[in-house]
Amino acid sequence: MQADVPTGGMTPGLWRVALARLLADRSALVAGALLLLVLLACAAAPLYAERVAHADPFRSNISGQVMVDGQLRDVIEASTEGLGLGQTPIGPTWQPSAYLLGADNQGRDVAARLLYGGRASLLIASGATLLSLLMGALLGIVAGYFGGAVDWLLSRVLDVLWAFPVYLLAISLSIVTIGSGLHLGPLRIEADSLWLPALIIGLVYLPYVARPVRAQALALRRSDFVHAAIGLGVPTHRILRVDILPNVATTLIVFVPLMMALNMLTESALSFLSIGVQAPNASWGTIIQDGLSLLYTRPMVALAPGAAIVLTVVALNLLGDALRDALDPRATFRVKETGT
Repeated sequence: MQADVPTGGMTPGLWRVALARLLADRSALVAGALLLLVLLACAAAPLYAERVAHADPFRSNISGQVMVDGQLRDVIEASTEGLGLGQTPIGPTWQPSAYLLGADNQGRDVAARLLYGGRASLLIASGATLLSLLMGALLGIVAGYFGGAVDWLLSRVLDVLWAFPVYLLAISLSIVTIGSGLHLGPLRIEADSLWLPALIIGLVYLPYVARPVRAQALALRRSDFVHAAIGLGVPTHRILRVDILPNVATTLIVFVPLMMALNMLTESALSFLSIGVQAPNASWGTIIQDGLSLLYTRPMVALAPGAAIVLTVVALNLLGDALRDALDPRATFRVKETGT
């Protein structure tokens, strides 16, 4: 008969304490409310485009017209600057039903595209984060617990990925797959799929999760309660599930918002370079790229998605810091102790 060995993982009581700390943190509440607002707004993108703006954010509307303050105006107007040559998209009307944030150079509603672009950016960031955490946790735990040749082999693979600059590796993989997509046996991802940049970004940031998890698993492998479990003949899969994984879970939870922020910035950079999200889809990065040529005449086209990225990333970082302090109060104590 095998006896259960107490572990160093967080008990239900400690989880409740961590939740109470998180709810008492005003910055975490503000960040959570802001993220919830962004999620709800992006989720309502089809409703806004169809019921409010009455516009297709993915179809050109160069010759279209819109009613603003009782007057019928062209979506693409004749330029009134300089020599009056060329055309300029309509600017922000601040009316939800009539190009709230104006139009881009194709006559598309910027506000509607902003919401749809947020859906794509959040989906890619979430998918890349999930992939990084799952694969990083698996590789890190296996390498740290089993050690030996397994640890050496997995560590060398992670070192190879770690040796490349993040954006250089992401750009290289994107350029290779942008033409025909990714076809590896049964795995087939088309070039215009949102899962392709999610896969690339998740792979690029894999070492950033796997290395700290490996270090933590290596320390846990040498702990007394794991040695006791091995001595009692507890199966390896049970030790990994009961003793190792719960102790690593807090680290993975803290990684979620921080990795999402990094992944969102990386996706925006790739899309801005036209090697991330591909048409007909749009993300905040592609909208910024669309507004680059209108920066001096209709800056809202580029400023709106840029502000959305900044607000979302700041909120994710604040939430990540709050989660770290709530789940590991010793980190806060060490910071305060160092400051004194």
